[in-house]
Amino acid sequence: MPTASNDGVSLYYDRAGEGDPVVFVPEAGLGGWCWGWQHAAVAGPYEAVVWDLRGTGRSDAPDGPYTLETLAADLEAVLSECEIRSAHLVGCGLGGAVALEAARTSSRVATLTLFGTALRGEQFDLEPLFAPPDDREALADSLEAGLSAEFLESQPADVREGIVDWRADGDADRAGWEAQVAALEGFDATEWLVEVTQPTQVIHGGADELVSPSAGRALADGLPRGEFVALEDAGHLAFIERSRTVNDQVLGFLEAHTDDE
Repeated sequence: MPTASNDGVSLYYDRAGEGDPVVFVPEAGLGGWCWGWQHAAVAGPYEAVVWDLRGTGRSDAPDGPYTLETLAADLEAVLSECEIRSAHLVGCGLGGAVALEAARTSSRVATLTLFGTALRGEQFDLEPLFAPPDDREALADSLEAGLSAEFLESQPADVREGIVDWRADGDADRAGWEAQVAALEGFDATEWLVEVTQPTQVIHGGADELVSPSAGRALADGLPRGEFVALEDAGHLAFIERSRTVNDQVLGFLEAHTDDE
């Protein structure tokens, strides 16, 4: 099982494909499964790297709380272990905040693609997305917080059950989740956002109930090279329910900026 280590904490990762590396940073509590739709599209023309945050899945779960700086250092450890000199980061929610922190503190970040991300920790309301991995009913119900009602109603039962299976196998328990979301306490990128000079696309579902679309737009407006992409009526996990549109958007962005490194 491939792992990186940061100060004795083992961090599981998976990598596939060849080419410029694209590294995915999950939302709080969610395992690497959440990027499966993008992983399949990216691995081939690019190298796709997916990792489990500490406290999640097959990574170690030391006692919390965790800080944003620690999670960014974990990401740096994964990049170092994979011998990645320059990576395109894709993150959601807490993962987006980690990616922003890494972009200003690491020399290894080429571009950012951020979903459901805001400037300040107080703008995240991630509690409704959490459910204990051993409670399948709660896992299914909590999907309503991250995915739009329209999407859930349009999917056959086995799709929802499949996502529940992945969550039961790879999501964080309550202690891991609380340790992770603690990293957003005091998070405020307002003063240092101008230091994030990498090309950045902020993609936000118009029906995101966990992070307001207006917060995503403000983030994009504050970035020196930011652009905002709205996905009308999509929820917080827009990259799942609008996977084809998102994949096209991500691949087009990567192609446009591959030579910017």
